[in-house]
Amino acid sequence: MRIFRYLKWSPAVFALAAILPMAAQEGYPLKGSWIGEWSANATHGNDIILVMNWDGKAVSGIINPGTDNIKIDKATLDPAGWKVHIEADAKDKAGAAIRYVIDGAIGQLEMANRTITGTWSSQKGKGKFEIRRQ
Repeated sequence: MRIFRYLKWSPAVFALAAILPMAAQEGYPLKGSWIGEWSANATHGNDIILVMNWDGKAVSGIINPGTDNIKIDKATLDPAGWKVHIEADAKDKAGAAIRYVIDGAIGQLEMANRTITGTWSSQKGKGKFEIRRQ
């Protein structure tokens, strides 16, 4: 008779076991693919894609993966206010070195498609940006 008690709960246990791994896939707040745009600057206004990863200690990634990709040199996340800081070196169309500094804050942290909004700057100017995790 005891076996019937356990069988009665088995669908609930199975459902919980199936849902927990999906919730665990959210992972680190910056990990994933982010799509958006940076604007308010005639020199740099553009669509952007960021792909970021987290190895348990550090954030790494690429801005605009493909032929014009830019490796992220430094990325930090301050949980106090969920502030994000990203730095990357690239070259402009003339081949001159350019340093990008991106500062923002994560919004909608509890959502899978959270956002980062803030400023994107270089020697050539400064503009606003907003990206959304995919």
